Amino acid sequence: MLAFRRSARRVAANPIGFLVQVCKAFKANQGLLLAGGVAYYTLLSIVPLAILLVIVLSHVIDTQELLGTVARYIELVVPGQSRPIMDDVRLFVANRDVMGVPLAVTLLFFSSLAFTVLENAMSVIFFHRVAIRRRHFVMSALLPYLYILLLAVGLFVVTLVASVLQNMAGESIAFNGREWSLGRLSSILLYLIGVVGEIVLLSTIYLVMPVGRLSWRHALIGGVAAAILWEISRHVLVWYFNTLSQVSTVYGNLTTAIVVLLSLEIAAIVLLFGAQIIAEYERIGSEPIERKPQGMRTR
Repeated sequence: MLAFRRSARRVAANPIGFLVQVCKAFKANQGLLLAGGVAYYTLLSIVPLAILLVIVLSHVIDTQELLGTVARYIELVVPGQSRPIMDDVRLFVANRDVMGVPLAVTLLFFSSLAFTVLENAMSVIFFHRVAIRRRHFVMSALLPYLYILLLAVGLFVVTLVASVLQNMAGESIAFNGREWSLGRLSSILLYLIGVVGEIVLLSTIYLVMPVGRLSWRHALIGGVAAAILWEISRHVLVWYFNTLSQVSTVYGNLTTAIVVLLSLEIAAIVLLFGAQIIAEYERIGSEPIERKPQGMRTR
């Protein structure tokens, strides 16, 4: 707690210097290169993961409600491009009776790829932790599947809450002689739940993925910072693709894949930048903010 307050005072005294140092460290760690790898493997994992979660949870929750919740969260990750992804998910779920053990294992394997690569990227950013203590290879192998289980629990809870709010949308309350619809309130609450879920998801990634025990306060700082950056980024992306983008002219039939990959690349940059904020926040508790970063070197 004392170290946390010391770091907070240093950041408050020189916020611009801290932000500049985070950017320098992110560049030194080849953040754009790491984000490219995370984005590529997330592209491979996003559809199998969505299919796996829906099929497993559909045994306890209505399938359509699950698909609606998954669609909302995929829209948060790839703004404006959730429809083609969800079309593939719905098609597979509609034919889930043909799924055997080999296909289930394949889905599970591809679902875990993004988390495996993300753990490796986190190891680069939190190299000061890896240099002291390395994670056992068995734990590294199990971590992606444990996180998939955690996502399943989170999706279960969020779907139940979203179902209650959607039912509330058709209700109204009488006050001071007037009747007020709860539809708008329900929409606002759904959006807020999405943002809060985003912060919780990012914070748990920062809490679990780096080696060693990370303070929940540090994880929450990274989660809030990354969520704010992503909310700004995704609204800019939606505006850009709807007004200025010429991607379809250049790439033709590949437009959807390119746009999804670009969105995932930006999301991965934001995710890893949030991790870099945490890493620098940890460091300045005992070192000057202006220390030259010692990042990953490729040559």
